[in-house]
Amino acid sequence: MGRPAAMTKIGEKRVHGVRGRGGNMKWRALRLDSGNFSWGTEVCTRKVRVLDVTYNASNNELVRTKTLVKGAIVLIDAHPFKSWYESHYGLKIGVKKGSTALDDDVKKSDHVQRKLASRQKGRELEQAIDNQMASGRLLAKITSRPGQSGRCDGIVLEGAELHFYQKMMHKK
Repeated sequence: MGRPAAMTKIGEKRVHGVRGRGGNMKWRALRLDSGNFSWGTEVCTRKVRVLDVTYNASNNELVRTKTLVKGAIVLIDAHPFKSWYESHYGLKIGVKKGSTALDDDVKKSDHVQRKLASRQKGRELEQAIDNQMASGRLLAKITSRPGQSGRCDGIVLEGAELHFYQKMMHKK
């Protein structure tokens, strides 16, 4: 059946069920405000708010109308990832000057201190991610299809992909 596109917008969650072939249900998201986003290098997934649509390779009209589609580049709230990182590694990130400081406010047991020290050995945080954490917003890519699945899930952009999309947005 040919149906009009869902044109999912940012707003309070509104999802309708649509019957598909074979009696199966598709979940048509008309509005969404959050989703599960995964930070690949840290193997961390958190439910975060979607703040804005910043880039879409297929159509600039979808950016202007803030439409959530697969492949769209969005700004998400960085706070859940930042708090996880600080509790996992015991380091402050997203400090404006780029310096990392240990959290000495709370006394930690010897076992916890050894565990945090072992985690910090292999730790590397990209400077671009640290800068985004300081601003409180991360660039992410939607990998699910909100008009079909009723969800807005995706990945946090890192490395070459992040630099590519930052360059594309800077051109516009």
